[in-house]
Amino acid sequence: MSIRFHSSRGFSLVELMVSVVIGMLALLFAMRLLTGAEQNRQSAMGGSDAMQNGMLALFSISGDAGQAGYGINDRIVAGCDTVFSDNGHFTMAPASRGGVAIQPIAPVVIESQAAGPDKVTFYSGSAATGAATLRVLIDYAGGARIYVDRIPYGFAQGDVILAVPEQVGGKCALAQLSEDPAGLPPPPGQQYVVISQGAASRFNSGALGASFTGNAARLYNLGPAGSLSFHTWSVADGYLRLSATDNGDSAAAAPVADNIVSLKAQYGFDTRAGAAFDPAKGLQVSKWSSTMISADGDAVAGSPEDWQRIAAVRLAVVARSKNPERPAKGAACNATTAKPVAFATAAPAGVAAAPVTIDVAVAGDSVDWRCYRYRVFETVVPFRNASWRP
Repeated sequence: MSIRFHSSRGFSLVELMVSVVIGMLALLFAMRLLTGAEQNRQSAMGGSDAMQNGMLALFSISGDAGQAGYGINDRIVAGCDTVFSDNGHFTMAPASRGGVAIQPIAPVVIESQAAGPDKVTFYSGSAATGAATLRVLIDYAGGARIYVDRIPYGFAQGDVILAVPEQVGGKCALAQLSEDPAGLPPPPGQQYVVISQGAASRFNSGALGASFTGNAARLYNLGPAGSLSFHTWSVADGYLRLSATDNGDSAAAAPVADNIVSLKAQYGFDTRAGAAFDPAKGLQVSKWSSTMISADGDAVAGSPEDWQRIAAVRLAVVARSKNPERPAKGAACNATTAKPVAFATAAPAGVAAAPVTIDVAVAGDSVDWRCYRYRVFETVVPFRNASWRP
């Protein structure tokens, strides 16, 4: 009997090499597919982050803008250069009037920074009476007592008052009632309010810091000090920040939203001349500007009349993606190739736009700004309180 042996054959070296190459090609394709999917996911997530942060930032700022001017909408108040003391916590926004530095109180004050982030300050009171006033009865040159013409109904201890000359163009002053007017001497004695300095009176220095003529000045009630809404919005280090009088005693600007690289704003002026300008019939925007102009045509930019002609504010917030996108090997970033532009469209229709190119680079960031994606969020907020004048 014969025995047969069958030889068993395996893979040849060539077949093994071909299999390895095919496997490596498949692995390379899978890696590229996963890398592309991850990049797309990061881009989508970055766009979603920018959308969320930008909408939150714009919603917060536009809410302030909608309330701005409440309690300070009298024509003798808008644009008044104001003496203000807050023990180093909150500082009023600076502006210029004919080349002279002032601290105007108005619905909005914009500190324009050309292509960089602006600072935008909104002012409003919180008094339930809206615009309750007293007339200064006797000349005031200093001290803690201010004599007024009537019983100070509607005024309470802790309320913030604004002293304003009835002749437009003088100095204003802000202080806080340190005593309850209801506990002061009743008629027929002369009525007065007290602004003594003390730990409970945050805005008091012991005097108004300006002089006022009897029967030619008024005191406006801006409401309780704890709810006085003086808010300054700014952008620093990639954060939208808020400095506020109703943010406790903190002097530092609190972060509100991250990955915000710029904030821009423009005044909306009513530049109609002569009889065409009638605030009683409402204001309307006819010119946008990042800085104060001579809206009334008197050649003095920032006069009280110019501040009274601000009908709206235009706001833009620029948000960027959370993570930068990696460029191709040896190539420069190209996620964004041109700086964003805000305010490029006419709003309202027929009013010329004043576009602004925005520098979105963040100081101290080692990553090129072109590696990020950006979204610009814009809105126009009319100052309804400017039209509802007492």
